[in-house]
Amino acid sequence: MLKSLRVRDLALIASAEVSFGPGLNLLTGETGSGKSLVVDALSLTLGARASTEQVRHGSERALVESVFEISDVPAAVLLLEEMGFEVEPEVVLSREIG
Repeated sequence: MLKSLRVRDLALIASAEVSFGPGLNLLTGETGSGKSLVVDALSLTLGARASTEQVRHGSERALVESVFEISDVPAAVLLLEEMGFEVEPEVVLSREIG
C-alpha cells in the first residue's frame, strides 16, 4: 500500500508531502492545483521517463520519494528477499532528476 509521497522542486511544486490511507484515496482540486503533478511524481518513482524540463525553474534537481507498506504483500517480500535485500515493513523508492 502506498503510504506517502514526497515531492521537492518538481515543476511548480517547491515542496509537498501527501499521505495516503487504506482503501480509496481521491485527489480533488481546482484546475491547475497540481493533481496531475502528484500522479506524475508517483510515476517517476516507479520508473517513468524523466526530463530535465520537469525540474522546478531555478532549482538544480527535483526529488520524488514514495513510501510503500509491503508487509502484507508476500510476493513483494519474497521478490526482495530473492534479490538479496534485507526486507523491512516499508520500502522507500526515491528518484532524483538533475
